[in-house]
Amino acid sequence: MNLDRIYKSLVVTALVITALILMKDIVMPIAFAALFSVVLLPLARRFEKRTGRIFSITLVLLVAFLAMGLLFWFVVAQLASLTESLPDLEGKFLTLINSFSYQISTWFNIDTHEQMQMMKDALKNFSSYFGSVLVSTSYFAYFFIQVPIYIFLFLLYRERFKDFLLAIWPDSNLKWKDEIQGVVRGYISGLTIVTIIAAVLNSIGLLLLGIEHAIFFGFLSGLLTMIPYVGITIGAALPTLLALVTKDSIWYAVGVVAVHGFVQFLEGNFITPKVTGSKISVNALAAILALLVGGKIWGITGMILAVPAVGILKILLSYSPTLKPIVILLEDKHNELTEEEIEKMDEQQK
Repeated sequence: MNLDRIYKSLVVTALVITALILMKDIVMPIAFAALFSVVLLPLARRFEKRTGRIFSITLVLLVAFLAMGLLFWFVVAQLASLTESLPDLEGKFLTLINSFSYQISTWFNIDTHEQMQMMKDALKNFSSYFGSVLVSTSYFAYFFIQVPIYIFLFLLYRERFKDFLLAIWPDSNLKWKDEIQGVVRGYISGLTIVTIIAAVLNSIGLLLLGIEHAIFFGFLSGLLTMIPYVGITIGAALPTLLALVTKDSIWYAVGVVAVHGFVQFLEGNFITPKVTGSKISVNALAAILALLVGGKIWGITGMILAVPAVGILKILLSYSPTLKPIVILLEDKHNELTEEEIEKMDEQQK
């Protein structure tokens, strides 16, 4: 690969990243819609055998909305149950705060007035953060209105996308397109399986400890595993706080942390590599760098999309004679190149 090609590749990469940052409000819903369109495509094709395309796509979206509706109903029902116990939890929480305040005064020699001022400052920061969350919530409402529309259009006009690609690469059989579809479907299905396994394991652990609303918090922790690193912290913090408030021993809170730590260990070292990692086949270094870059560009959404994006990028690079060596840095299992393969790659790059 000569310096001119390297320079052009770096310029294109910089332009793409800049566009993703500046146009994230437009590109993010399109990216999510494209991923879910690939997942829903087999179901849409099955329905099309018995009815028209528009009706089949509408039916697929209704099935997807029904599944999400059942999920939403479960969350609301659990939240309603949690809300009923809030008055009792409030009194216990104030008792815990007073006890904690006394311990701080004893250990760190910080009087109650200083602690109150620190709490006021923390609440002020939380209020500003909560305001930004409300803005984000309104954006997400707009986001989830756009995604179904894009999914409908992607499924409706999918033949045109294929014709467009064939017009650009007339001599190509678009084998890479099938590989990308396999990666996306495998990753989404694998992520769903990982979420369910983590939710079940967390729920069992919390039930054994006797934590109130164990199923809800176990399910929430499992769902938050989709957000790397950050999700497990939030998922463990809430039931830990509940254990401190409702139980008479701190060891219950320690047990909650231990349960989440153990499940996270299993998920990170055994479950995810076997279920999801095999679908993407990206090494740990590439995955971590992708998470960091995705988080920097699009925040939590970028972290969720980072791993499948690297998997797709790896497939595209493998079909480029010039950029194919980069695949060696991304793939999980690497086989040594033979002399014939090296000579062939050199000839293609000339």
